[in-house]
Amino acid sequence: MRAVEAALNINIPDNARIIRNIINCAQTIQDHVIHFYHLHALDWVDVVSALKADPAKTAALASSLSDWPNNNSVGHFKDVATKLKTFVESGQLGIFANGYWGHPAYKLPPEANLMAVAHYLEALDFQRDFIKIHALLGGKNPHPQSYVVGGMAIPVDPNSQNALNAGSIAMMMGLAQKAKDFVSKVYIPDLLAIASFYKDWAAIGGGVGNYLSYGEYQNSNEPNTDKTWFPRGYIKKKDLSKVLPVDHMKMTEEVSRAWYKYKGGDEKPLHPWVGETDPNYTGPKPPYESLDLDKKYSWVKAIRYDGASVEVGPLARMLVNFAAGHKETKEVVMMVLNKLGVGPEALFSTLGRTAARGIETALVVDKMPEYIGDLAANMKKGDLKTANTEKWEPSTWPAEAKGYGYHEAPRGSLCHWIVIKDEKIENYQCVVPGGVNASPRDVKGQRGPDEEALMGTPIADPNRPLEIQRTIHSFDPCMACAIHVLDAFGKEVTSIKLR
Repeated sequence: MRAVEAALNINIPDNARIIRNIINCAQTIQDHVIHFYHLHALDWVDVVSALKADPAKTAALASSLSDWPNNNSVGHFKDVATKLKTFVESGQLGIFANGYWGHPAYKLPPEANLMAVAHYLEALDFQRDFIKIHALLGGKNPHPQSYVVGGMAIPVDPNSQNALNAGSIAMMMGLAQKAKDFVSKVYIPDLLAIASFYKDWAAIGGGVGNYLSYGEYQNSNEPNTDKTWFPRGYIKKKDLSKVLPVDHMKMTEEVSRAWYKYKGGDEKPLHPWVGETDPNYTGPKPPYESLDLDKKYSWVKAIRYDGASVEVGPLARMLVNFAAGHKETKEVVMMVLNKLGVGPEALFSTLGRTAARGIETALVVDKMPEYIGDLAANMKKGDLKTANTEKWEPSTWPAEAKGYGYHEAPRGSLCHWIVIKDEKIENYQCVVPGGVNASPRDVKGQRGPDEEALMGTPIADPNRPLEIQRTIHSFDPCMACAIHVLDAFGKEVTSIKLR
């Protein structure tokens, strides 16, 4: 939407900006909680070890961290242990089936493991309830359906039951408070407790050392505004003394190691406005055991900023915020570093990446009620507009137009580029965070962020590479967003034409 709005120079209404900010907050909070508990926590938590825990000692540990309900309940942790024991004894671990339980790289005591498993289960209930905000504002999650060019397709009217009204505001405020309670009393205490046993991981998984953030949570309504709560910026070679400006023209894609072909040669980087996506699989016939890294080996393009590999995501955002002097970020970052007894250099790591996601969640969960309050204030003064429809008629467009749209998704920096000619899309490319971080090597041999972060990782058991999993999961990878799906014969699965 932002790419088209930029191409056609569309300013969205105040309410549209506010609703988008609320959706961004909700998605970030839910995404980060799910990531920590249901994708990443079990890289640090040994589920089977939790069976050895004393429920009374577990309750003592949990209640020392926060006054979250059930934290002081011996019976609650006894029930969780019984449920877990039933899973294990049946030989069917269900949601816990794919772990490297008993791995020597696990360090938590049994009571900390049982506490984390209990909160894992509670997080399932929390996120299911909290994401009702997306059902209200976006229709579904992920990929909300209420965005339109020029604003939002959701009405605001305090006098209508079929629009956002006072009841909607009250519901969102209630869910925002529940989120703040869960994040402050469960997520952050668990994160700090677990991290305290794995401080050695503050020196592992550092990656490329370059960090990009487009900035997010807009404070004004024009396309790609730099007036954002989280600032825009680029940090080069871990230098936190300066934040460089961002220029979208420095973003390129190259396919010397990717299974695509460019008309002008695969080794020539292309800016997305002139980008090409022409699949050309040249790898071995599956199944295969290995790939030659000097040849093409990935379905992900080599995405570079100013010729360099660059990391995007919560760590990049928090580093840019921190270096730019973002007050709230500096306060939370220093609290976390002081609690763990480590310095800012610890942020450049697998542990830092995991901590940054929690830091961001704490910031966003505090900010969200402010946006809900802004929407309520507009409603109260009679400002109900949610979409600017002035450019909906294609005949009002210029003969040619180009645009780009910045967005900070939970996983990282996302930008779409569009070229419009004679009322039709001439070219469209999107560079997504999963692709940026999972980039393969380029023509210069530079590794992408995921690959570089794995270099030097200690492996206790090559047959159970838990340590590799920790670092890759710290990026919150989404390969479905980074690749293109073809059938076994190299043909597109489907083609959709819009008129």
